[in-house]
Amino acid sequence: MFARLPLSRILLLPRRMASTSGASGLPASLLRSAAYIGGSWLRSSDSASFPVLDPATGAELVQVSDCGPRECREALKAASEAFQTWREVPAKERSILLRKWYELMIQNKDDLARIITAENGKPMKEALGEIMYAAGFFEWFSEEARRIYGDVISVPLKDRRALTLKQPIGVATIITPWNFPSAMITRKVGAALAAGCTVVVKPAEDTPLSALALAELAQQAGIPSGVYNVVPCSREKAPAVGEILCTDPSVGKISFTGSTATGKILLRYAADSVKRVSMELGGHAPFIVFDSANVDQAAAGALASKFRNSGQTCVCSNRFLVQKGIHDAFVKKLASLIQKELHIGNGFEEGVTQGPLINEKAALKVEQHVRDAVSQGARIETGGKPSTYGKNFYEPTLLSNVTTNMLCTQEETFGPLAPVIKFDTEEEAIAIANSANVGLAGYFYSQDPAQIWRVAERLEVGMVGVNEGLLSSVECPFGGVKQSGIGREGSKYGIDEYLEIKYVCFGGL
Repeated sequence: MFARLPLSRILLLPRRMASTSGASGLPASLLRSAAYIGGSWLRSSDSASFPVLDPATGAELVQVSDCGPRECREALKAASEAFQTWREVPAKERSILLRKWYELMIQNKDDLARIITAENGKPMKEALGEIMYAAGFFEWFSEEARRIYGDVISVPLKDRRALTLKQPIGVATIITPWNFPSAMITRKVGAALAAGCTVVVKPAEDTPLSALALAELAQQAGIPSGVYNVVPCSREKAPAVGEILCTDPSVGKISFTGSTATGKILLRYAADSVKRVSMELGGHAPFIVFDSANVDQAAAGALASKFRNSGQTCVCSNRFLVQKGIHDAFVKKLASLIQKELHIGNGFEEGVTQGPLINEKAALKVEQHVRDAVSQGARIETGGKPSTYGKNFYEPTLLSNVTTNMLCTQEETFGPLAPVIKFDTEEEAIAIANSANVGLAGYFYSQDPAQIWRVAERLEVGMVGVNEGLLSSVECPFGGVKQSGIGREGSKYGIDEYLEIKYVCFGGL
């Protein structure tokens, strides 16, 4: 359909593009700077672009097409047309195509990881881990595509039979964040395509290159034109593009991962036409260490949970609640691990565990939280200041003598800050943990079986890690309660988010 558009509106680009001078070290075979709409690489109609920056150095990596409402509507049109045929493709064929996409991700895992490190900043080891996790969703949902079952229902009338069918909901719009620029896409897109839906993806303005690299691999895998579309846009154009993605009549489903504040705006848009939504919103995860816990295990779990991606994960621990009997030993052990195990630097450098925060605003927020806490009596056990490595870097920081009145315990820091609150009783810890209006993930360490059951059931979160600081897995449902969102992603439940149940009654038998 796009071949008929005049070149004054849209510029068709060659399938492969050379690496630009600002993108040194990035794989030319996967580096894309244009929108992917209807199976073609397209620049915005006004030739506008925006820069993608390396958060470690501030250097420009590449200029990416800045899509607006016009390109967004073209993508939705392409997805809507493709849906009419994709929905009829047998589940086995959809499965084979998703499996091929997975295999291509594995074959290109090192190049995909380099793209993540360049635009996101996370260390290469973490970036490679994200690619393996992200690819796993295509593998998982390639298998789930063939397990979409209906039911035959027994009814009281002899001349009737009842059954249910599960059918794809239609065009799904996918709006993703920057902290996991590949995995947040595949977790949604894998389920959508397996169900028979088509998608339009709007990646975060900070990290569009990963989404576009996935589009190149989708093309190589044989994903039909219009089934997977990507419309990158700048922060300035994001509100207009987001509104169209949530209000266009062709859209049947909206899936969003991001802040609670933005999620509420998108929910208001969706309400006007009663669209289906999945929302994975903000977290404020508690990490509770009870007196019965193994201190070494708890400290190691805290390190892994808090400082992965420099604290920029939606499920990372944000409030550390440590019982008084074990408090001092835990703080000492965690401070030692931070000083010994964590190393700041450019994510491409060997041995680096802590890359930059995504931008200067994020680093300033960490600094604000530390200053506020210290001004109210918190004690710095280690870290506590911006890193000399660069303006987007902040030292991994541990605070003790923290109270619930401090900013770092009232809102999500999204950075390398671990504030420790001392508590007396289990009831006190549960009350503090559940006081937040969000509930995505929660963690606790205990060796008391009865306490484990009590606390796991009483924590008001969608996911609980018991004696474990890392809990994400493609096989398990991901999502929260309260203002942390609606719906579940991954697992056997994730595909249901893109399906409608149709009841069929046969009479006159």
